[in-house]
Amino acid sequence: MQQNISIDSIDLQLLDLLQRDASLSNQTLAERVRTSPPTCLRRIKRLHEAGLIERTIAVLSPEKLSASMGFGLTAIVEITLDRQDAQSLEQFEGRVANDAAVQQCYRVSPGPDFVLIVHAANMPAYQALTQRLFTNDANVRNTKAFFSIKRSKFGAELPLKQTKSIAT
Repeated sequence: MQQNISIDSIDLQLLDLLQRDASLSNQTLAERVRTSPPTCLRRIKRLHEAGLIERTIAVLSPEKLSASMGFGLTAIVEITLDRQDAQSLEQFEGRVANDAAVQQCYRVSPGPDFVLIVHAANMPAYQALTQRLFTNDANVRNTKAFFSIKRSKFGAELPLKQTKSIAT
């Protein structure tokens, strides 16, 4: 069941600050939005409980980690399934979502059924991933991979505008 949560300009400022740098202390956030630290903390808790903040993470650099950890290959993969009934789509989505190499999964339309962002150590590791996730699945009709040669931009920030309520 969806519920509406009313958010004001202070909530929007908090969301904007947190999506840019979630490591800011509550004290710093309160100062920047000109409210008390306890009020700031209550607001952030409410935004979490409403699901507007899904989770707080650290964004790592695959380029800098590649030498020591083996994340040297990034691929954007289009997947087309033979059957697109709800159960088939959900089964495929669940399987790829549980694989650590899959960083992002989007169900898309028109065109392919899914677009995935995957990280692998190298081409043999990518080939093992394709065997594990695509080749062994009889419902996967077609795959098309694009290999990143440079990440020009990466972000997760949403452009926030003044609004009265958001359905959650």
